[in-house]
Amino acid sequence: MNLQEMNAYALAGKVDELNLISLEGGIYLLEARMHGMAFPLIDAQGQTFHLRSVEHAREVLQAFPDLPFNLIHTLVHDEMCGLAAGTDDRLKVPITLHAGG
Repeated sequence: MNLQEMNAYALAGKVDELNLISLEGGIYLLEARMHGMAFPLIDAQGQTFHLRSVEHAREVLQAFPDLPFNLIHTLVHDEMCGLAAGTDDRLKVPITLHAGG
């Protein structure tokens, strides 16, 4: 889903939460969660949109309404070794969507 679609769903109250996923190498990916499903943010070319930091995500999301916003850290050991199917072993930390708020 692109940024405009994600914002429209957020304004309509259909987005349950936004998750900023931190990957090894300083890469962050954004997903909207709706009805238990993840919808990643994509760019104009249909590729996964990469963010540089939490602050970069806040800049991109400045027009969004206040929503639950989480920073998700995958465990490096698990990324390297792999997890058993169905295991969700991530650190999920609630953060503010808008700086200062």
